[in-house]
Parts: sequence; structure tokens; C-alpha cells
Amino acid sequence: MLVSAAVCPSPPLLVPAVAAGAAPELDAARAACADALGVLAAARPDRLVVVGPAERGTGGTEAHAQGAVGSFRGFGVAVDVALGAAGPGGVAEGPGGAAGRPRPAGSVLPVSLAVAAWLLEQVRWSAAPVAGLAVDPLLATDRCLLAGQEIAAGADRVALLVMGDASACRTLKAPGYLDERAAGFDASVAAALAAADLAALTALGVEPAAELKAAGRAPWQVLAGAAGGAGLTGALLYEDAPYGVGYLVAAWS
Repeated sequence: MLVSAAVCPSPPLLVPAVAAGAAPELDAARAACADALGVLAAARPDRLVVVGPAERGTGGTEAHAQGAVGSFRGFGVAVDVALGAAGPGGVAEGPGGAAGRPRPAGSVLPVSLAVAAWLLEQVRWSAAPVAGLAVDPLLATDRCLLAGQEIAAGADRVALLVMGDASACRTLKAPGYLDERAAGFDASVAAALAAADLAALTALGVEPAAELKAAGRAPWQVLAGAAGGAGLTGALLYEDAPYGVGYLVAAWS
């Protein structure tokens, strides 16, 4: 059963070495992420599952075991991460059920899960074993909900760290240029996360989210599936759009 969740943005710029001189601009976002992870630890989960968008279409979901490695060397910095501490023999089970195909602990994390691994390292996460799930950004809503339900059924006390950005179309210089729908879309997501509104998250359209380059849509709907019947309440900890991209941090408990 899901007992807690944290929602964080997934830009590699959260890693100060990647952001370089611009690193202070996201200090508030990093602090909010740390606060959200604190809520997860306080829930005393049996396991933590990190969910984030895959970098390319996989047609489904793909599990990454505890100890899976990630790197920011593609962004010009020698920073490597691992998803939690390696389990016995360097391998741990995936998120469970049919939600993902397990991969070896040495598998390479997508950027969203690498950012999550970095965040967990910053808070010295040790509250529970960790597993990861990369989700195709275009995965149908019903499949996202099912993946979430399977994750929640995987242990008595499950926590979720949900990675993903809102729209990337808030300004003329944004990665997706300016789209007048973007601000309203982001506001609706922020309200849904603040209220732990599962129906609102479920109602997010696959195509509108894709048009706005909102990579968080599928992970948020995995969260909606996992949270069914859990009775969690939400709090929005951070909301901004630096660089024209919507970044949201929330905690559910």
C-alpha cells in the first residue's frame, strides 16, 4: 500500500555540477526536493520506488534494480550515481508484478532516474530499499494506472519518488517555445498535486501533455494508480518555471 509520495522535477540542472554558474538559480527547488524526501523517510516505508520518464519511447515500462548506475558525463561533468546501495550480490528486485521488466543492477539509468539517484544521495537515503521504473512518456493512461496499482501492491508500506517536469513551453526561450496553454496546464497539475486529486491527474490527456512537452504526465498517472484508496493528503512545496519549464515539488502523506 502506498503510504507516502514525493513529486520532483527531473532536469539535470538540479545537479550543481551540470548547472555550473547557474546552480544557485535552482537552490530553492533542491531544498524543496530535500524536504519532500524527508516526508518519504518519515513514513517509514518498506521500499521506495522511483518512477520517471524514459528518454525514448519503449512502448511500456522498464524496471531498474537497486544499484543501477547513472551518469551526467553526457552533460560534460564527471558525476556518476547509483540508485541506492547495491543489494546482496549487487542485484535487487525490480518494482514487482508486470509493471516492468527487471534489468541488471549495472543497467544505465535514464536521466530522470539518475537525477532521482543524485537527490537520494544528497539526503543519504537509507530508510528503505530502492527500485526504479522508467515509463514511456506516451504510455496510455490505463497502463500507467495499472503500473501504479502493481507497485502499491508490492509491499505493505510503499513510498514513491515521482520524477518529471511540467510543460516546457512557458516562454519564447523555452525548449518547446511559447504555448499559451502551458501556464494553465501547469496550474492545473499544481492544484492536483497540492490536493492529492487522483481524478484530476488521471484526466490529463496524453496528447496535450506531449504537445506541451510535459514529461511528468505518465509518472504522475502512475502515482494516481498507486494512491487509489490510500487516502493521502498533498502539499505543494515548490512551483516555478525557470528557463520556461514548469518545475513542481509536492509531498503526499
